[in-house]
Amino acid sequence: MDLLINIDVPDLAEAIAFYTQAFGLAVSRRLGAEAVELGGLPVRIYLLQKPGGSIGAARDPRRYDRHWTPVHVDVVVDDVEAALARAVAAGAHAETEIRVNPWGKIAILSDPFGHGFCLIEFLGRGYDEIADPGAPVP
Repeated sequence: MDLLINIDVPDLAEAIAFYTQAFGLAVSRRLGAEAVELGGLPVRIYLLQKPGGSIGAARDPRRYDRHWTPVHVDVVVDDVEAALARAVAAGAHAETEIRVNPWGKIAILSDPFGHGFCLIEFLGRGYDEIADPGAPVP
């Protein structure tokens, strides 16, 4: 099995610039005039140019202002402060200050196309800091 992340964007060139600058990714393949594959993370990311207002899943028109979805991407980084500065310089919008939790640091942002993502820097044992080893796993 493999995991691929597809991100619809209204402007492919702008999206390439953002994702390469914000996360240090690189275009690994061009898939025609309206799609690219980005490499540099453990999963492949595909940027797909789709115009605003075009119909997506569930007959819902695509919109690129800030929107919320229960599925988002978390990018694990070694230094959340540096990653936040790099992402904002590339065009991301920081939506929160960096918050510190027992498991690590987190910053919530959105890309220039309204997609939310988080930057996470694990501390100590990461999520194991809050895991309950005695709790049953469903």
